[in-house]
Amino acid sequence: MSFFKVGRTGYPLGPSARDPLVALFAKSPLPGLGAITGLAVLVHGYHLGVDDAAIYVPAIKRVADPKLYPFGAEFFMSHAHLSLFPELIGGSARLSHLPIDTVIFAWHVVSIFLLLLAAWQLLGCCFVNSYARWSGVALLAATLSVPVAGTGLVIMDPYLTARSLSTPATLFAIACYLSKRPRWAVAWLVLTAALHPQMAVYGLLFLGVMEVGRRLRLPEAARPVCVAMIGLPLFDFSPVTGPARECLLSRTFFFVSAWAWYEWIGVFAPLALLWWFSRAGFRHTLPAFRRLAGSLVPFGLLFTAAFLTLGIPALEGYTRLQPMRSFHLLYVIFFLLLGGLVGEYAIKARVWCWVALFVPLAVGMALMQESAFPASQHVEWPGSTSANPWMSAFLWIRDHTPKDAVFATDPYYMARPGEDAHGFRAVAERSVLADYVKDSGAVSLFPKLAPEWQRQVRAERGLDGFAPADFERLVKQYPVTWILTTQPGPPGMVCPYRNSELAVCRL
Repeated sequence: MSFFKVGRTGYPLGPSARDPLVALFAKSPLPGLGAITGLAVLVHGYHLGVDDAAIYVPAIKRVADPKLYPFGAEFFMSHAHLSLFPELIGGSARLSHLPIDTVIFAWHVVSIFLLLLAAWQLLGCCFVNSYARWSGVALLAATLSVPVAGTGLVIMDPYLTARSLSTPATLFAIACYLSKRPRWAVAWLVLTAALHPQMAVYGLLFLGVMEVGRRLRLPEAARPVCVAMIGLPLFDFSPVTGPARECLLSRTFFFVSAWAWYEWIGVFAPLALLWWFSRAGFRHTLPAFRRLAGSLVPFGLLFTAAFLTLGIPALEGYTRLQPMRSFHLLYVIFFLLLGGLVGEYAIKARVWCWVALFVPLAVGMALMQESAFPASQHVEWPGSTSANPWMSAFLWIRDHTPKDAVFATDPYYMARPGEDAHGFRAVAERSVLADYVKDSGAVSLFPKLAPEWQRQVRAERGLDGFAPADFERLVKQYPVTWILTTQPGPPGMVCPYRNSELAVCRL
């Protein structure tokens, strides 16, 4: 299809026989990209309903089965109603009649493949030799778990979110723009906006930086001033107080005052290297290489300046704009360009160099992910059992309680040792009162949820030590029919499920 063609700006026709990678994938890069995708999943792992997926997955499952979550859906639908992502994933599950967890995992794999395919296309606009392109793709695949400075994000999550698809769509848009196919670039940006409006804004502004620099031929130092007028927020974010402000302040990466000094290395080190990339005359690179690198510098400086400006107490409400999330796109392209240079200047077509670089890197990333989820399987395959007591309890709840059940549990459960940040709604597929860890993130962006969030958190705080009178009060406040609590459970209460740590009890 035309939007996958790289044309004369990319990989040249008639590849040299001296390049074994060209000979191996002369017909199509798809088999190689598929193999790297599989390795990426094995290296970085996969986890259902973890962290941000605790917000996205319930929305997907509600589309697949509208009977789910009759209570408390506002804490994930506040995000979901802004995107077609839940309809895409949940709708595909309804059409395919496959188990929803299998569909979510399949989309996760597809999203990694699309990211690497988009990376391949973008690298084709920047490098002549195929080993540089493969090296860039391989480095990106190996570093998917690298944290992005000041965002609370990694390059690609080991679980499915809207960013999983918006990121490759943005890269496709940039590749189409560089290869002079503006209509396809616009189409990819529209798709990005439908999946993740915030990330689409960053992609659009980055293309704006490149276009302003091309048309006006401004010195790079002057570009941020001009583009700042494009990115200036034109709507008012009112200051927040009370529980809404408590939730906002809990996201420390929103605030420059909460950063440690070393976190700034993650901001300025890539920018310094990108500036060098844009100035150095690297051989076998195409004009788009310097253009990309040179545009990322003012792009990053623009949003860094915006972040510093929002550190003023009077502008606290604007921190919800999260300007540093622009660095997610910057990091993706930075690692692609860096990987391409490594391939061109260091490893080339020497197999032992590839092994010496990427095997230790992959092992290190796998160990890092193991340490991030120490109580969980590295790859939580759909349909598999789990030795994690929390996951076991969630899965029992999904299989043995009615869909209209409403649960209460300790509001800090996602931060407990061994829980590994799995979301109750995402795995158990049941309604639950608001939690303090993840639902507070929804409140930080949608302050109108704050009063009800605070009431629910207060109602179930200290649940593991509740007396009968406390449960009576809870039932009068909310339609709670079940609880998830620690062993041994409340005296005299019927608990049809118990494991080494938890009990599921009927009210």
